[in-house]
Amino acid sequence: MINSHFVIVASVISLIGGGQYAYETLRGRTSPNRVTWTLWAVEPLLGFVIERQQGIGLASLMTLVLGVVPVFIVAASFASDTAVWKLGTFDIACGTISVLGLVAWPLLSGSFALLAFVLADTVAAFPTMRKAWLDPATETATPFYTGTLNGFITLLTLTEFTTAGALFPMAILVSDLIIGVMITSRLGPRLRGELPGARA
Repeated sequence: MINSHFVIVASVISLIGGGQYAYETLRGRTSPNRVTWTLWAVEPLLGFVIERQQGIGLASLMTLVLGVVPVFIVAASFASDTAVWKLGTFDIACGTISVLGLVAWPLLSGSFALLAFVLADTVAAFPTMRKAWLDPATETATPFYTGTLNGFITLLTLTEFTTAGALFPMAILVSDLIIGVMITSRLGPRLRGELPGARA
């Protein structure tokens, strides 16, 4: 394990990644899925409250940062007329399921509440995963890789590997890594034969 203060370094890294994403959004080069990013703003901030209640120390800073960054990204998407991703049935369905998970959170206790919360956050990622598969050119991979690094560093700082401390950063690490790889590899268009030189 590493010193818990590395969480501060990880949080700064995430702020940088999120800042670039917001900048690309303002420039119209990135079109955030507002369902994902709105829920990613609400859910980590609630997760931060849960973690503080369960005695999670400095590691909870990562969760707080993961909630603050999307606030700026959503704001940037409304500030740019060209940074609009049209929402469909799948996006709305995932958003609804994610909200239901948040509704279930206060009705449960302990680890069950945290599990409901993490599932809600994971489902919120699905619209952006789908978007990265269909049209990765409208995305910016940086915040997903910095989010992956953030989650990894946070896990390394845990002095005791508990469900309360590890579940949320682990979920962030996995979902962000999947999205980042899908964006940079252009996996969806590549497999569909839509890239020059790709097989049909």
